[in-house]
Amino acid sequence: MLTLPDLKSKQVLFIQMERGAKNRLFFRNENVVFEKNREIIDQASCHRLLTVFVIGDFSFTSGLIREAKKRGVSLFFLNHNFGCYAAFSARADGNYLLRLAQYALTPEQELHIAKNLVENKIKNQISLLKALKKSVDTTFMNDVLGGVHGAEEVKGLLGFEGTASKKFFKHYFGELNWVRRTPRVKPDIPNFLLDMGYTILFNFVDSLLQLFGFDTYKGCYHKLFFQRKSLTCDIVEPFRSIIDKQILKSYRLKQIDDKDFFVDKNGKVSLSYDKSQKYAKIFMEAIMDNKENIYLYVQKYYRFIMKGGAMPQFSVLRKGKK
Repeated sequence: MLTLPDLKSKQVLFIQMERGAKNRLFFRNENVVFEKNREIIDQASCHRLLTVFVIGDFSFTSGLIREAKKRGVSLFFLNHNFGCYAAFSARADGNYLLRLAQYALTPEQELHIAKNLVENKIKNQISLLKALKKSVDTTFMNDVLGGVHGAEEVKGLLGFEGTASKKFFKHYFGELNWVRRTPRVKPDIPNFLLDMGYTILFNFVDSLLQLFGFDTYKGCYHKLFFQRKSLTCDIVEPFRSIIDKQILKSYRLKQIDDKDFFVDKNGKVSLSYDKSQKYAKIFMEAIMDNKENIYLYVQKYYRFIMKGGAMPQFSVLRKGKK
């Protein structure tokens, strides 16, 4: 199982494949090697890797998969719009006691977990608004949190979460001419960036959950659904504020340039090929800045499932961080 000292030395690697080139990944001399047109472009030690994101088309060797499994390195394969089309995740498959505990949760226990996840997410949204000196309707938000506490079933939480998020996005991204949140539709640049950032965050959290041995398809807030990693959908909720915060920060720092984007033939906003690495780096640095706290949350959640106690909490505004 991955320990915190191990995590501190681990890296997340992004590799952008060039269109039209002969891109290849393979393992050699304890390194993951990236080769383009038979020329070695870069390499990274397997001992320091936690996750590798590969963007674009490439070929790879069986040795790479074998060594990744042995060393606990997860591989995620993304298209140029950052949709994950395949993954090879390192995992602790033998942790059957954890999986038994997951499936033994009662409906009441699952509702308790779901309430905590939604409450944690909303509290982080309120924190971000207050940090920007935005006027927060305290009565409204308290009413929403009260509704979360009083919900008698998981389905009821969806409405409260949606109401809070609608209010949050409207005020937090108001200076970006925000219209509305439309996942996967990508009608504008902020929505595209949210989808992109959430995708990277989702895969990072998923890799940690699998290293602990969780069945990532068995969630509490998001219920079992064919081929949906419902637990990862659950656990990512308190951390979405990391991406929200970074997008506004990057706009204010002029790191986001509208000229980097274009509208495709389907009317969706897309990112110019040569700019993918730029935005991946922006989000990955934000996630890595929080990697220890994300790890500790997953570790505490593991202990909660196995032994009970209090649900973990994540704060997007840590001491000394703004």
